[in-house]
Amino acid sequence: MEPQTPAGTPGDPVARPPEDEGRREGRTAPAEASLGAAADGACADALWELPVEPAQRRPQCSRCSRPQKVCLCPFLPLHPLHISTHLYIIQHPAEESKVLRTVPLLAACLPQDKCKVKIGRRFSEERDPELSNVCRKSDTLILYPGAEAANLEEFILDSPTYPSTIIIIDGTWSQAKDIFYKNSLFRLPKQVQLKTSISSQYVIRTQPTNRCLSTLECAAAALSILEKNNYIQETLLRPLQALCSFQLQHGAQIRLSKEHLLKNGLYPKPMPKNKRKLRKMELLMNSVKI
Repeated sequence: MEPQTPAGTPGDPVARPPEDEGRREGRTAPAEASLGAAADGACADALWELPVEPAQRRPQCSRCSRPQKVCLCPFLPLHPLHISTHLYIIQHPAEESKVLRTVPLLAACLPQDKCKVKIGRRFSEERDPELSNVCRKSDTLILYPGAEAANLEEFILDSPTYPSTIIIIDGTWSQAKDIFYKNSLFRLPKQVQLKTSISSQYVIRTQPTNRCLSTLECAAAALSILEKNNYIQETLLRPLQALCSFQLQHGAQIRLSKEHLLKNGLYPKPMPKNKRKLRKMELLMNSVKI
């Protein structure tokens, strides 16, 4: 930027009446003002020439993607878990930048060839032939709750082909809904859901209901069912428990679900005027625990 010409310099086109000596006392002479402006401009130019130091980010652990000072690797398995199921995580782009995301912890526990993370909102056969091929296979499942979703445990008992791949969408509930319904590929696999009454252990993030689980928790439950090994779920939940414990010890608060807040009259915000949002609130208030 060039310095602006100060008012009252020789370049000022406005004529002024002569002033007596007394009125001029304490004011800068025109020549001196010009010299001062030139000096300021030189200083500004010198500042622009100084090298810019980029903001330093805290060193991150290459395995758990956490800052090294709060690395969670001691809570990860010594070696990646041995599984036969392929896991595909479809991650909304907004999740990639969140500090307390759980997908890096999940990926750190599993073999690289068994856990793939694909980031985006829209997917098609042209943009992602690999994912398109996976969705068209008869032994692929997608974990997404709904009226048409079968219970995972019951489905694998009756399925003629044992599932080899499961797809999970990572994002808020509205983001996951948008991805699921606006990508026709994700309606090709068999839709399944988890039937569980356990509450989420991801207590530092608000969930819509008490039974909503984080991506890591969904993957842990689904893989333990498909692999018929409860140790998998215990191992995958360990770093999540450590993460929440650390955050709570350093000032974070337990986040109760919207369902709990509404049912107990603790919801801090006024009820929405939008009929669609209000209907969602009413459904949460009237939901029955299973």
